[in-house]
Amino acid sequence: MAALKKRFINKEADIVQESMEGCIITSPGVGRLDGYPDIKVVFRNDWQKDKVALVSGGGAGHEPMHGGFVGSGMLAAAISGETFASPTIDAVLAAIVQVTGPAGCLLIIKNYTGDRLNFTLAAQRARLEFGLKVETVITCDDVATSAERGIAGTLFVHKIAGAAAEAGKSLEEVTACANAVIDASASLGVSFTSVLR
Repeated sequence: MAALKKRFINKEADIVQESMEGCIITSPGVGRLDGYPDIKVVFRNDWQKDKVALVSGGGAGHEPMHGGFVGSGMLAAAISGETFASPTIDAVLAAIVQVTGPAGCLLIIKNYTGDRLNFTLAAQRARLEFGLKVETVITCDDVATSAERGIAGTLFVHKIAGAAAEAGKSLEEVTACANAVIDASASLGVSFTSVLR
């Protein structure tokens, strides 16, 4: 008896590309940076760089996370890695440079080793090479593991910090708002089967 398929995909090698294309097709006002497929960044086409930019991302496989949160009052850009793999430093840096103006940028990082490393290094490069104001916060709401991963609580950080940024708050105020949400968040992830790649 043939195994029952649990996913709708064309080819496994095309999952990330097709997910990003679907995000762009179904989300008016969202574009993709040149450099694709190595740089997997979606961003707001209407972004004016006059407010604090929120940027987040992570490995693919959790759609609509993160591209689905690009829009007014939420993220200015989202970066995707390959399936369950963090985005590259260059991809994160490209997103920061694309959306950051004088008000600065807040990187919302989920507490995964690769995300912490690549987003933090990209933030350092943005500061040193481009003179941009960049702050970082790390979501860590998972109470089921000692790793304290950033999971569902990240959505509330995107929304609440995004609303503060949209209201014209400073980078310091938006960062404080994000940290307040992180401190008040707790999530419990549950799975009924193992994850298939």
